[in-house]
Amino acid sequence: MAHVYEYDVFISYHRDNDTVARWVRNHFRKLLSDRLNDNMSEKVRVFTDDDVAIGGEWPAVLKDALLAAKVLVVVCSPQYFRNEWCLAEWESMARREQQESVGAHGLICPVIYSDSYSYPDWAKRRHMRDFSDWSEPSPHFQDSQDFLTFSREVRYLAEELTPRILRAPRWQSGWPVVMPDPEPPPTFAKPRL
Repeated sequence: MAHVYEYDVFISYHRDNDTVARWVRNHFRKLLSDRLNDNMSEKVRVFTDDDVAIGGEWPAVLKDALLAAKVLVVVCSPQYFRNEWCLAEWESMARREQQESVGAHGLICPVIYSDSYSYPDWAKRRHMRDFSDWSEPSPHFQDSQDFLTFSREVRYLAEELTPRILRAPRWQSGWPVVMPDPEPPPTFAKPRL
């Protein structure tokens, strides 16, 4: 379990959506890290769950990383708001905002990957940066003219995140971390002898 901040940013996204996951891995995470490092005096640490193996340890690692992160950057897609793990990450940080009186735009920074029309009203009330014009997961996207515009937009996002990171409340072990109920183990039919 974390006892201090280990991450400046926790990127929350729907891992099972292949295009979103590839976009985060291929473009967003590295570019955001680079742009934040351009604005910060110390090396920025960004967490994504793509390096964490699914299994028994995964929920504990996720919980510890969430507790140890200063801000949450949410990559919004319609599936994000139907996934209990994603919603738990958002809710955990929203409760921290409330507990610390940070305000509704302090610790959660949503970015639109696709289709903001289907998002719940409580999510739409947040200021969101729209990245849907650059939601191309292919590695070849980096060779396009659009990637330069995308890079500039990520720079603006980093400039918005920098003061949020620097003003993050002092770390506390008692912050709420919401976790979904574990799924029951699968049942198997007993073989007939």
